[in-house]
Amino acid sequence: MSSTTVVIGSRVGLHARPASVFAHAVAECGITVMLTDAAGSTINAGSILGVLAMGISYQDVITLSSDDEGSEPVLASLAELLGRELDKP
Repeated sequence: MSSTTVVIGSRVGLHARPASVFAHAVAECGITVMLTDAAGSTINAGSILGVLAMGISYQDVITLSSDDEGSEPVLASLAELLGRELDKP
């Protein structure tokens, strides 16, 4: 299992547009990625509704993980994405 911890960089957190951008990136990566929040709740990160339901805010710390082989570079790329401002078109 591979995992990485991320601090959310989008000022609006993972709401609306940032959640959509992130979930689409996960869906396109071809592996199963799980998202775990600080409270320990875990969802499939490719689900926009699941990401929205987590209520993740700016500077919250989350963990991305995957059991898929070769997932390390994908998780690193997704972590970099989440560290940026995603609420701008």
